[in-house]
Amino acid sequence: MNFKLILTALSLITIFSCKQKEEKVNKTIALEPLPKLTFNEANRLASLPLECLQVEYPNKLNQTLNDSTHLLAPKKLHPAFYGCFDWHSSVHGHWSLISLLKQYPNINEASLIRNKLNTNISTENIINEIAYFKMKGNSSFERTYGWAWVLKLAEELYTWNDPLAKELEKNLEPLINLITEEYISFLPKLNYPLRVGEHTNTAFGLSLAFDYANTVSDVELSEAIKKAALRFYADDSNCPLEWEPSGFDFLSPCLEEANLMRKIYSPDEFKIWFDAFLPELTDSEYELEPGKVSDRTDGKLVHLDGLNFSRAWCLYGIAETLPEYGHLKNIATKHINTSLPNIVDDNYSGTHWLGSFALYSLNNAH
Repeated sequence: MNFKLILTALSLITIFSCKQKEEKVNKTIALEPLPKLTFNEANRLASLPLECLQVEYPNKLNQTLNDSTHLLAPKKLHPAFYGCFDWHSSVHGHWSLISLLKQYPNINEASLIRNKLNTNISTENIINEIAYFKMKGNSSFERTYGWAWVLKLAEELYTWNDPLAKELEKNLEPLINLITEEYISFLPKLNYPLRVGEHTNTAFGLSLAFDYANTVSDVELSEAIKKAALRFYADDSNCPLEWEPSGFDFLSPCLEEANLMRKIYSPDEFKIWFDAFLPELTDSEYELEPGKVSDRTDGKLVHLDGLNFSRAWCLYGIAETLPEYGHLKNIATKHINTSLPNIVDDNYSGTHWLGSFALYSLNNAH
């Protein structure tokens, strides 16, 4: 037996095997540079809500008419959040401007932004917003998407060390209290989660609300969300990511659920759950194609730009909780880079809301 030949062959096999492992490791850790919220990008994103925050029309009210007294102009019905086409977009438009001011206090239009925030989020306006929620037939208004953005707005104010923030937080407090009470009352009644790619997605609403509850130490709300999330999702496995996206999703049902559960579980518990829930994402060579927008003038089709941003913030979050899946950051970055250049144009269908999604994804790019 030619031992020299055998040793040579074994050496070649070992070298080849090591090279394969090295290439796989390099592919996993050679991450693309993470996108950053620069001063110029902050000004670009601020221009979107700033332009529409006090623009009343066009407007989509999404209301149930109980009688003719409901037939009022948007600004009469929603004196705080009447702009940016619809109520929830107005709410997260306010959140965007506050987030940008916190990060870049000297942003170009800082004075104008402060004036608009101070005008819209007044004590009187918030009292009238609450009156709308209490009108007959409106108990489910903006449940739970708009509710979640109210709490995100509240969280941003709570963590902003600025006199204006304290004033706005005080003005907003009655609405915050209403929303938290509605969450605590509603969740036990919800027997099944909504696994959809638009506003009513349960996991998204719970995720933002859970962040708020933890930030302000609202134990009752936090426990209500945790209990609901475990009831809805603890036993889930093999989420059909290949079914996504649907025609005009702006949220990923699978990824939003995973992003919520990483906050509910400890990292070790989450890894066990995640490996069973989305096993394909544990492969360092896995690829997920960004959503393709065929017509950005179409208010529904442009949702897919939002999907790219929301997928990104979920993937960044998962990779933060499970650093061994750092390859997910590459996928997230590709999704952001697909849509970020396209959100500032003349198409109001997208510009009235996409800036907030872009900002939230950039805020989570770490």
